[in-house]
This record gives sequence, structure tokens and C-alpha cells, in this order.
Amino acid sequence: MTSEITYAEVRFQNESKSSGTKSEPPAAPKEKTSPYKSNPGFSKALFLSLLILLLLLAISFFIAFINKDWSCCPKGWEPFSLNCYFISTKNKNWNESEKNCSGMQAHLLVINTKAEQEFITGKLEKRNAYFVGLSDPEGTRHWQWVDQTPYNRSATFWHQGEPSDPDERCAVLNAPQQRWGLNDIPCDLPQRSICEMMKIYL
Repeated sequence: MTSEITYAEVRFQNESKSSGTKSEPPAAPKEKTSPYKSNPGFSKALFLSLLILLLLLAISFFIAFINKDWSCCPKGWEPFSLNCYFISTKNKNWNESEKNCSGMQAHLLVINTKAEQEFITGKLEKRNAYFVGLSDPEGTRHWQWVDQTPYNRSATFWHQGEPSDPDERCAVLNAPQQRWGLNDIPCDLPQRSICEMMKIYL
């Protein structure tokens, strides 16, 4: 009975090819370094911090954009600075004019600055007079604005020599010599008027 013998050839890497030469130790395998794999906790924290920062910046820009640009005036009103202005073409007395403004959630014009007056007068017709929110209810020359803004004679734009008559207790803007200014007239004398309200913010 014959038997088969199988021989296997086994080679070892560490064996030297010849006994006379020294073999060099094998090089250590190179490690792949990656900042993301080396410390995954750090990269997640960095990513989260950047995400929060971008979110805060986006919210800040959004709020600034809303406050600056998303304000408006009702149809037919003129925008200037923080306010809206409506120029009425109907003649009414001072009390009726103020009631008309109040019905639109506004009040008769209160002039606070020269720039505001110049803006308004640039929209008016010089042949007409316009009631504003300034009156002297008691006829004692104690003028007052409808919104309780303190009256300042030096900051109010009266025509020269006005106010002139204690019986004329309401003020209008007019331009008798092509120059705009305030004049006192009787409150029951129908005139056009100017309403003022704060801009609407959305």
C-alpha cells in the first residue's frame, strides 16, 4: 500500500535570504493621521460652535433688516424719517380736521425739526393753507401741540409778526409771500390739513 506525502513550502518574511547578511527589521506601518479621526469630540464641538455663531449672526442681520426696511405707511401717506404724513385736500375747521386725523389713528401735524418742515412744505400747494396740530385753546397765547410735545417758540417757524391776534387760536402752514411758515387764524375757518402718524412696523 502506497501513501502519498504532500510537502508544503512555507516562507517566513523575517528569514534572511542568506545567513551571511543581516536583515533589517521591518518598517513600522505608517499611521494615517486625520484631525477628524484623532479627536472626534473636538471636531463636533467646533462644528457646533460655528453653527451657533452663524445662527446668531443670521438672527442679528434679520432683526436689523426688519427694523430698517420692513416699515411702511398706509396707501396715500408720505413717508419721512420715522413718520407718515397725509395731506388732506378737503377743507374743514380745526376740530373737524383733528377728528379726521384721529379716525385714521393719527393726529394733526407736529413740527419737530426744520428738515421735517421742509419735507412737508415740499409736498404742499402754495395757494392753500393747512391746519397743523398747534393751538391756543384759551386765547392766552399759551400754544400747545396736540401730542403734548413741549412748545418751543424759538423752534417754531412762525411768519414774521405772527402769532398776531388772541382771537386767532389755531395755526396753519401757509406761504403768502412764497415762503412757508406758521400763521394764526380762527379755528372755525375751514382749511386743508396735514395728519401725522408713526410708521407701521411689520
